[in-house]
Amino acid sequence: MPGSPQTRIVLVYLVVGTLWIYFSDRLIAASLSTPEAITAAQNVKGWFFILITSAMLYLLVQEHFRTLKNKHRELVESYDQTIRGWIEVMDLRHHETRNHTERVTRMTVAFARLAGVNPERLERIARGATLHDIGKIGIPDSILIKPGKLDPDEWALMQTHPDIGRELLEKISFLRPCIDIPWCHHEKWDGSGYPRGLRGAEIPLAARLFAIVDVWDALTHKRVYKDAWPEEAVLDHIREQAGRHFDPGLVDIFIANYAEIKREAGVDSGLSHSPRSRPASSHAV
Repeated sequence: MPGSPQTRIVLVYLVVGTLWIYFSDRLIAASLSTPEAITAAQNVKGWFFILITSAMLYLLVQEHFRTLKNKHRELVESYDQTIRGWIEVMDLRHHETRNHTERVTRMTVAFARLAGVNPERLERIARGATLHDIGKIGIPDSILIKPGKLDPDEWALMQTHPDIGRELLEKISFLRPCIDIPWCHHEKWDGSGYPRGLRGAEIPLAARLFAIVDVWDALTHKRVYKDAWPEEAVLDHIREQAGRHFDPGLVDIFIANYAEIKREAGVDSGLSHSPRSRPASSHAV
């Protein structure tokens, strides 16, 4: 039926109401003869009309909302496909970070769930984690994959990528609620991070959660500028950075639930557990 949903509902109501009144009145007139019987039948007819039309309106409105819900789900899926496309492009540029985004997203969601984050926030956290380095689109490859330490000018440019990410995402209303991680995941608990030097609980919770996972992933996997650290050394580093780089309460939760977080995230680090000295870290950590 053409027209807007409200027009269709009103037309159906009018048609059903008109037919009901016409045929029910004729049936009552043909079947009953006394005024008392006709009055009683009219009362019953009125109640039946209310019940039938209420049920009909409920079904029509329910169908309309089901259609809206399906369209909303399709729209969300199209946004998520676009996001995945952006990340695929970034992964194609930087082969050493392939699978990094998917891995840290799963780890962050599992960590957030175990940390007691409201389930309604997990979807936003997942999108924020997926988009955490979207601002690196504006950073030259010569800096991103430089096999060595960045000079002061290069490091200053690298530190602009959270602001670039914020500028990109705040223009998209659907993604604006996911901005905390891309903008704030390089902030540090003691206020020495960037881009704004936030301190302690000033840093959004999602970014504090993600910061631990991001460093964990950067250290446990080989990059062009460094070897992978042994798993024990990575966990020791995270403990050491509690109260400096990381929220100490979240560090306790991460360490205490480390095996469960990895299991829930479906992550098998495949790391060596043999003791050895930690390699020097570089600009991605």
